[in-house]
Amino acid sequence: MSSTVPERATEAPTATGDLHRIHHNGREILLVGTAHISRASVEMVQHTIATEQPDAVCVELDAQRYAHLTERNRWEQLNIRQVIRQGQIPFLMANLALASFQKRMGLQTGVRPGEELAAAAQAAEERSLPVHLIDRDIRTTLLRAWRKTGLWQKIQLVTTLFAGLFEKHEIDEEELARLRQSDSLSSMLEEMGDLLPAAKSILVDERDRWMAHQLRQTAGARIVAVVGAAHIPGICRHLAHNESDAALAELASIPVKPLYSRLLPWLIPLLVAALFVIGFFFADREQLYQAAGAWILANGSLSALGTLVAWGHPLTVVAAFVAAPITSLNPTIGAGFVTAFVQALLVPPKVRDMEAVLEAVVTLSGWWRNRLTRILLVFFLSSLGSSLGTLVAFGWLKQLL
Repeated sequence: MSSTVPERATEAPTATGDLHRIHHNGREILLVGTAHISRASVEMVQHTIATEQPDAVCVELDAQRYAHLTERNRWEQLNIRQVIRQGQIPFLMANLALASFQKRMGLQTGVRPGEELAAAAQAAEERSLPVHLIDRDIRTTLLRAWRKTGLWQKIQLVTTLFAGLFEKHEIDEEELARLRQSDSLSSMLEEMGDLLPAAKSILVDERDRWMAHQLRQTAGARIVAVVGAAHIPGICRHLAHNESDAALAELASIPVKPLYSRLLPWLIPLLVAALFVIGFFFADREQLYQAAGAWILANGSLSALGTLVAWGHPLTVVAAFVAAPITSLNPTIGAGFVTAFVQALLVPPKVRDMEAVLEAVVTLSGWWRNRLTRILLVFFLSSLGSSLGTLVAFGWLKQLL
């Protein structure tokens, strides 16, 4: 997509409620600020597209999220074994954690998360209008947030994410109306910026820049853009500024892992191997055999215990006990990937598990009842058990010195 007229500064937008009308570069851009679980937002989007009769409709989606919204049977087509082979389980769990929060909020308002975005695309297609997906790829966004966040902030981020899985929070349309007001959202984002500045910059600020650029490049004299209300102030600011090719390439890039993140998986195996070598030459042989047994017992037992807590199949529990002492010395594969794959082979998800996965993640018990989410629990808890076992065993191995 390319703009057909030269750029010039964005004029001040005029806003009425959730609608922000911007006259930019000889065109009219109508930003529709929404809450992603609001019935009022769905109706507002449909009404705006019907009355404004735009030349194009832009939505705050990337290709993957658009497919999730429009393809109702997408979860049924998920190949969990392929996901495990490709090492995508952490990414899948993060997606489900976010979906769980939105789903629980949506249950209180009767609106499917992102329904207003799907409604915008449908209304545009019914009128034969082009639909532009203007958000950055979600995998790029999540990986940039993860890799640009410090270790302590990563712990905070993961803790907050999983704590939010089961937190009860009542919300209604009146509260949603307040949240759609930019002043309330600005204060929330400022608070997020204080707690997790790197994550806030990537999750919000960078996407504002990306979507503003996509809007500048969208052809048409009148454009309706449906975005979350939190992005309205940032998009308005960035519409006036061109992004260089280098800046856009940087926004679309996935940073390399931090040095500590690349070294840490190798550090523990090297230390353990060094301790065994030292023990072989200088320690008592019986003490060496005891240390090796302690390594196997600690890793295997705690990983197996985690698998058992996740209601893993008995053979998956055995696989955890066997695999954990080995995978703890191999940074290229974790115990969780082995146990998840074994669990998927022994207790494969059924069609009804795929269909009900979003309902399952809403409650704590649902994670255990659904076969798909139980595989994810097996992955997480067996990995956690193996990590704890490594720490316990490492303390015993130091006695070889």
